[in-house]
Amino acid sequence: MRVAVAPSIASRRRCQNRRMPDPVAPAQPRNPLHGLTLEAIVTALAAHYGWPGLGERIALRCFTHDPSVGSSLKFLRKTPWAREKVESLYLYMLREQRRR
Repeated sequence: MRVAVAPSIASRRRCQNRRMPDPVAPAQPRNPLHGLTLEAIVTALAAHYGWPGLGERIALRCFTHDPSVGSSLKFLRKTPWAREKVESLYLYMLREQRRR
């Protein structure tokens, strides 16, 4: 007669450490913001419009008074509504570039 033995601690750890397959991330083939960092977006906007032009289009202090990429990123990461404005201006810039 065999006696059921509880699995050893090592075998339980091996089972716990097995990685479950990650759920497949939804593909975003038509999202132009997918894979872009906020830094890349701000840098592209500053290169295209310049800091004064960017400050005219989006009235944010981080674009009008002593602007820099670092200070802009710090503000935009904390402020979702401002980030949405910057992302929408970036999308507008891309549309305008495609039309030309």
